[in-house]
Amino acid sequence: MAKRIKKIQKARKRSVDERSEKSAPLKPQWENPCLTEYDIHLFKEGNHFRIYRKLGSHRMSRDGIEGVYFAVWAPSAKAVSVIGDFNGWNNNAHPLSVRWDGSGIWEGFLPDISEGQLYKYHIVSQYEKYEVDKGDPVAFSWELSPHTASRVWDLSYTWHDEEWMKNRKGTNSLQAPLSVYEMHLGSWRRAPEDNRFLTYRELAPELTDYIRHMGFTHVEFLPVMEHPFYGSWGYQTVGYFAPTSRYGTPQDFMYIIDYLHQHGIGVILDWVPSHFPTDEHGLCFFDGTHLYEHEDPRQGFHPDWKSDIFNFGRNEVRNFLISNAIFWLDKYHVDGLRVDAVASMLYLDYSRKEGEWIPNEFGGRENVEAIRFLKQFNEGVYKDFPDVQTIAEESTSWPMVSRPNYLGGLGFGLKWNMGWMHDILDYFAKEPVHRKYHHNQLTFSIWYAFFENFMLPLSHDEVVYGKGSLLAKMPGDDWQKRANVRLLFGCMYMHPAKKLLFMGGEFGQWDEWNHDKSLDWHLLDYAQHKEIQTWVRDLNHLYKEEKALHELDCEREGFEWVDCNDCDRSVVIFIRKAKTTKDLFLIAGNFSPVPRLNYRVGVPADGFWKEVLNSDAKRYGGGGQGNFQGAETSPVASHGRYNSLSLTLPPLGIIIFKKTCN
Repeated sequence: MAKRIKKIQKARKRSVDERSEKSAPLKPQWENPCLTEYDIHLFKEGNHFRIYRKLGSHRMSRDGIEGVYFAVWAPSAKAVSVIGDFNGWNNNAHPLSVRWDGSGIWEGFLPDISEGQLYKYHIVSQYEKYEVDKGDPVAFSWELSPHTASRVWDLSYTWHDEEWMKNRKGTNSLQAPLSVYEMHLGSWRRAPEDNRFLTYRELAPELTDYIRHMGFTHVEFLPVMEHPFYGSWGYQTVGYFAPTSRYGTPQDFMYIIDYLHQHGIGVILDWVPSHFPTDEHGLCFFDGTHLYEHEDPRQGFHPDWKSDIFNFGRNEVRNFLISNAIFWLDKYHVDGLRVDAVASMLYLDYSRKEGEWIPNEFGGRENVEAIRFLKQFNEGVYKDFPDVQTIAEESTSWPMVSRPNYLGGLGFGLKWNMGWMHDILDYFAKEPVHRKYHHNQLTFSIWYAFFENFMLPLSHDEVVYGKGSLLAKMPGDDWQKRANVRLLFGCMYMHPAKKLLFMGGEFGQWDEWNHDKSLDWHLLDYAQHKEIQTWVRDLNHLYKEEKALHELDCEREGFEWVDCNDCDRSVVIFIRKAKTTKDLFLIAGNFSPVPRLNYRVGVPADGFWKEVLNSDAKRYGGGGQGNFQGAETSPVASHGRYNSLSLTLPPLGIIIFKKTCN
């Protein structure tokens, strides 16, 4: 017995030791970052999509001496040196050498520099006696804002999301349910005692528990890339290869993604290749020339955002941007990229008056270079990461945004349906008595719903700058406002396409989003807001569980009108169906405050239709009008069908029925 106990104790000790070894930080296995002739060849022709492995600062060992290899692209520089806290910011201490191959890359190995040390590049230009200290465009970490130095940083991390990565192709596919919770990390939730940011690691368990409870499939973070101005929400990016240090280290950001993945939640990042800010330490006028941006302000300056526009015609710039996109998929295991402001990239005259823009080589307004870039970006992403999604925020009628390049498309996986968003919010803002005159705003989106792979966005842009929160936009008294917002969410979840909802909307926040404070979580102490949250949660779970509500989101075979013309009573009725099951869902929406009694609806199958969700149920804060959990068909013809249901449609309500067919 004693021998057996010792054997068990020894085995347990070995198990503990093995676990400790696995969880202990790994000693970095440094790759050789030094540029080769092949690297330079790819870089010059614009096809080096892993340039982050070569440019920037990389720990390495040379001749047994540990140090850092620095490399930066500055073709118009006369001299480049590395300055930092390791040399007293002396611009004469550590000069770099320019490569002989005409690439414009300056490089050098500096010994005895450790992890976390601060640095910049001191650049002396060949032109105009221009000298400047620049942050590293490819730095993996940056100093905490408002300071602006880059940091030497190694990205070693032990991931634990193998199961997610192995199976995410099915989770991210167009046939899967995609319900995205869009959020801003700095204002989702804060420490109540001092309003400080929560760190990436503090957020991980709280956010994961909430997303799982609410039933969302993915989170989408507003840009996390380092940005000097917090009020830009990340859309004025400087550190393209670094998660903002406001909430922790790069490994801390990996941790939150890893944690979400381990609990079955995907992560999408907002990505901004359309423009960048003019901060001196950033990309602007980098080496005394307009290196990353166009020189002519008619091409290189954005009038809306007062920022610079990338020169997409330059091979090295495309390298930088596409490498950056792939970097987040590669090093951070991200599941998708939502590409900001695609419309501003596609048109040369975007937000410009006559004479303020330059036509393309064919005399047109299309930005040919940006189009080529977007196609190349999507090709590069999907070639190596076929199990992710690229998502375009594109607000015009540009054709085939989410169609493959070989068919003439831009190659995105999904496109935000901005037309649906504008129409539906404009419709809901109207007093119900006037809605019958605008009925087409409810139904028009179906006419083009399958021309693209759409995502329906109720995003951050709709709850800022005086637009009001979703709940505050609604007409009527408080009860009617809540009924309207439940009806709005029901319309979104039942409409073909993937879904996106910005944080706070799911529990009916009254105030506009404010990036300087937490969401108003105290509202959940009141039943009225808890009921809206419960409605969104139940919609999410139904959408995820039923193939008929998501499998054919992007195909016309999954949708069928029953009645789209009853404008006098402000009623729409349609059917959703799947490819691999025979389940049918009947959705009936009443957009007036008048209950519709004995409303006759033709259906394609006889028998009992179960009422599975009703936005007017008392558990959601409604009046409790409905159909006693379902209705039986009668052999009465209606809507061109032999069988029909006699239904009660509650005021400002949406009802979802299910029929399982043999």
